[in-house]
Amino acid sequence: MVSIQKQIVLITGASSGIGASCAKMFAKEGASLILVARRRDKLEEVAREIKQNNSCEIYLLELDVCDRHAVAKSLASLPESWRQVDILVNNAGLSRGLNKLQSGEIQDWEEMIDTNIKGLLYVTRSLLPNMVERNHGHIINIGSIAGHEAYPGGNVYCATKAAVKTLSQGIKMDLLGTQVRVSCVDPGTVETNFSNVRFRGDTEKAQKVYQGMNSLTPDDVAEIVVFCATRPANVNLSEVLVLATDQSSATMVNRQ
Repeated sequence: MVSIQKQIVLITGASSGIGASCAKMFAKEGASLILVARRRDKLEEVAREIKQNNSCEIYLLELDVCDRHAVAKSLASLPESWRQVDILVNNAGLSRGLNKLQSGEIQDWEEMIDTNIKGLLYVTRSLLPNMVERNHGHIINIGSIAGHEAYPGGNVYCATKAAVKTLSQGIKMDLLGTQVRVSCVDPGTVETNFSNVRFRGDTEKAQKVYQGMNSLTPDDVAEIVVFCATRPANVNLSEVLVLATDQSSATMVNRQ
């Protein structure tokens, strides 16, 4: 395990779920954190919890990754001491609905494409040139089993996560000859606010997704993200597919 103490880690979607868990686990390793999300109040809650148990430095950035100009301006305007980002965790993402394509809501498609693909690209494009210039850095993209196989009603969401998988491979090719690493961590079912967002606050419907199964937790995924980041410099974990023991594919789940 290689020390990442004092390295600067920028995490998008850091206000809850996998992003918040990543923040807490990177803090335990002594990293300095730039936490990015749309809601500053939620970021402040995460930061307070982290600071109760750790002495790491934290910088909060209220930002919608879908806003290309805001991303470029905000990341270019980081204080001098925060500009050398060592590890980027592209975690911001969402799903909307489970409609068949012929009855899908175009606004839902736009949200998923803008967040899951464009947001990842905007943030990566802003930070990657500095990593290449320094010949040092690590991009860790949070994908999904949905990027490996489609499931009924998942059409556009699955397509966006397939794009994350393919982009991770393509970026790694673009970085050949540099010491900048690229990883894609692809979880199966993780019990977070994900389904609540997908079903627009229908808690009963969301809970049924996890009912009767022992799902992955955000901490399970965060541990893997930190593991990827703490390998020796000659090791690049390019792709990690992680499922709950109760899950065998996107659609095969053991429920008690």
